[in-house]
Amino acid sequence: MELLKRLQALLLLLAVRVQADFVEPPQLVTSLRSLAESQTRLPCHYQVEGGEKVVQVTWYKELTDGSKDQIITAHFMDGHTEFGRYSGRVRFESGSPTVNSALLIPSTEESDEGSYTCRISSFPNGNFERHITLTVWILPIASLEPVLLVEGQSYRVVATCRAVGRPLPHVSWDTDLPGQSQNRTSDGGSVSSYYSLHPLRSMNGKKLDCLVWHPGLEQPRRISNRLVVQYPPDATISTATGDWFVGLETAELVCGSGGYPKPQNITWMWKGGALPDGVSVVGGKLVFGRALRRNDSGVYECVVKNNVGVGKTEYKLEVTETSQRKGDSLIDNQLLIIIGASAAALVLVLVIVVLLVNRHHRRKNKKLEMELSEKTEEFNSFSRQASFRRLNSVSTDPRVQAEDYALLRVDSRMRNSQMSLERPIKGSQSTLGGKWPPGVVEVDGLGRPVVWADGRESLRGAEMDREKEERRRRVESYLKNSNMSLDSGLPSSLVPPKAQQDDGVGPREPDLSHLREGESPHEEDWAPTLLAAEEHQDDEDNSSYQLSEALTNHFYYSNGLLRPKPHSNAILLHPKGQII
Repeated sequence: MELLKRLQALLLLLAVRVQADFVEPPQLVTSLRSLAESQTRLPCHYQVEGGEKVVQVTWYKELTDGSKDQIITAHFMDGHTEFGRYSGRVRFESGSPTVNSALLIPSTEESDEGSYTCRISSFPNGNFERHITLTVWILPIASLEPVLLVEGQSYRVVATCRAVGRPLPHVSWDTDLPGQSQNRTSDGGSVSSYYSLHPLRSMNGKKLDCLVWHPGLEQPRRISNRLVVQYPPDATISTATGDWFVGLETAELVCGSGGYPKPQNITWMWKGGALPDGVSVVGGKLVFGRALRRNDSGVYECVVKNNVGVGKTEYKLEVTETSQRKGDSLIDNQLLIIIGASAAALVLVLVIVVLLVNRHHRRKNKKLEMELSEKTEEFNSFSRQASFRRLNSVSTDPRVQAEDYALLRVDSRMRNSQMSLERPIKGSQSTLGGKWPPGVVEVDGLGRPVVWADGRESLRGAEMDREKEERRRRVESYLKNSNMSLDSGLPSSLVPPKAQQDDGVGPREPDLSHLREGESPHEEDWAPTLLAAEEHQDDEDNSSYQLSEALTNHFYYSNGLLRPKPHSNAILLHPKGQII
């Protein structure tokens, strides 16, 4: 039969002029695959050339005996006609069958599988054909049949999975159960798989799925299943308390049961007979509706049943006169008191430790502050002593600025001049040899005229305001004379050193720069100065004497000017600091 089909195809290939006339299918013989109960399309499209025209289109199906069965025909003038059992089952895809001659089978059946021929009759070129082989697949239809199992049964089949399809499907199992499967194939195109094991109660509810594999499916079809294993119940009795005493209220016993299916029938018995009065069964509970009595003691039995078997258990109830937990309660209370007292003591100790540590840190901080204060005072003392040494010493270092010595000389002269105003030195004129201008009777240690104050102490005390004004004029006159003496060219080396006071230490001269002309300093500004002058009177007398001796030994008075005596090793300094 197959050889006959090949010969026919070869003859058609030789007899029919085949060129690029068919758009689809381009090959002379084409194979197609379709699924049952789905739409199938058989392509056939002839492209005319020049003045050629399609007159008629006819579809045939080849039968097993080699004959052809006409399916449908379309004429360019008479329309289309369906034949035999294909009437109503097939139709042309296009409304113009002579242009597009594709055939549609809306609902494909397994019997539609076979070879089809599309014949095109054209004028004036004749007939042209295309051959299409159709294969119909049937998607698998599967089912799973579980088996009801009971614990204790022998090794047996627990589930069966069957599948029918074309081509023949393959069946497998997806499970964790320790069983075995066996497959069988029938002549009708179906396959069956059997899964067997020894049923146990632990297998109840476990997964046992069937998987069906087929080339028409993108992934296997899964049939979900859970194994069912029935087993008798196991009865248990539980209670909320184990202390049964006379007078206990709301006492109850609870009967629990396992098993599959779940037991629905629960029975209570007391000493093998009926329950005492006042006791009832509520669900799986045995409830004492009154206070316990001494005669409620005894053995209570719970019996549970399901369709597989029966389970029972017993509980011995002993009712005492008093509660056994009173002594335990007293012990528990004492234990709680001990624990509370220990916790309170621990907290107290922690508080005391915190206070002691805080006090220790406060003392330590206070001690550090005192040490810091002492170090600061010591540092300030060293700074003042260094300032005293700096002021009381005469440096021979030529790097010392001339302005510093000038400031010292000015301050020394101002102090000596002030002391000379208060306590003039008599007889100084004889030291200088009497070389002073006429009219000046007495001079101080620096050779300046001395203005005598009134010797009458009583008048000075009565006329205090007048004396303050007079002192102010003396100070102003002295300042002018001191400025003149600085310009006289006296070398700074001849000025006797005098202890200078550091800033903020000892008495100071009042600052008169802020006074305008005609104003007098306040009494409180002058009082410290006068007191300091009286305290240092002796030191200033000695300084004045030394200055007078130095002036006598190294200078002479000529034409109203004080000039230095000639000396071979003398170095003269200009008032502006230049060496002459």
